Amino acid sequence: MARGAVRRAGRGRPRVRPLRLVGDKGYSSRAIRSFLRRRGVRVTIPRRKTERRTGPFDRAAYRERNRVERLINRCKQYRSLATRYEKRAAHYLALWSIAFIILWTKALL
Repeated sequence: MARGAVRRAGRGRPRVRPLRLVGDKGYSSRAIRSFLRRRGVRVTIPRRKTERRTGPFDRAAYRERNRVERLINRCKQYRSLATRYEKRAAHYLALWSIAFIILWTKALL
């Protein structure tokens, strides 16, 4: 998480601190939460049943993460995306775009 960078909309070097981090229960630990809190990053991670502490939880942000994750998993039904046959990043990105367009047109029908 220390090396994660977020691209800026315009010019300039990427931001190292995202505004919010959304993850699943596997990333719910005191060390991760305190690391992000020290850097001023908001956290949306559901707590495990074994954790005693409770705190605020943004359900809307977590639902958006779930929607994105399901879309990516649906795109990985295409074999070339799941195994990454393409060597060049531009070709691989083009395949992702094609998969998104195919799924979008299927949703409209």
